[in-house]
Amino acid sequence: MKFRISVSEENFESIKEFLSGRGIEIGDDGEYVISEAPGHTDFIAVRNDKKERMRLKTDEVIYIEAFGKDIEIHTEEGTFSSQDRMYQLESQLDPKEFIRVSKSVIISRKHVKKIRPSLSMKFILTMTNGDLVDVTRSYYSDFRKFFNI
Repeated sequence: MKFRISVSEENFESIKEFLSGRGIEIGDDGEYVISEAPGHTDFIAVRNDKKERMRLKTDEVIYIEAFGKDIEIHTEEGTFSSQDRMYQLESQLDPKEFIRVSKSVIISRKHVKKIRPSLSMKFILTMTNGDLVDVTRSYYSDFRKFFNI
């Protein structure tokens, strides 16, 4: 059984050493995640375009998009990938700052530049990086409550 570690930078090496010393296999491709505390975190584990492992501050995230098992995290600095599932990322993010707007997209409240109503109980969002994101009908009511509209 292999585990991934999702903890702060300052604790990462000591926790990895502790777990490895007890025979627990650690790797970025682990099926299970070990995290410091339940609830949201201030960072998420990502990979850059060179496949290097990094920590990304959640306040830099504009939106997260899934394409099957491939997860893209969009920021002003570029696009990163994650091996986590959407439900795992959603549980790590602050629910006051992030909301799921479709089965495959989670957005950051502070990075919504424009909200435009569309037909059939939908919205089209313009994000701070200029990308357009759809709010689907299934998430329409939750989105309206989230933004008090």
